[in-house]
Amino acid sequence: MTVVDNTRSAYIARRGFAPLASIVATVATWNDARQTRNALGKLSNRELEDIGLCRADIENVATSVRQF
Repeated sequence: MTVVDNTRSAYIARRGFAPLASIVATVATWNDARQTRNALGKLSNRELEDIGLCRADIENVATSVRQF
C-alpha cells in the first residue's frame, strides 16, 4: 500500500505561492519515487516474489508513485 503525503505543497499553495507549490510537489514526488525504487532494489528476489513483484516491476511501481 502506498501512502502519498501532499501536505507540503498544499500548505504553500494556501499561502499564494502556487508556482513554488508546483515545484515543491514535483521534487517531493520525485523523491518519493526515488525512495521507493531504492527500497525495492534492496530486497532480494525472494522478498520481491513474496510481495508479488519481480525486478522488472520496480520501475513501474516507482513510476506509479509519481502519478499520484
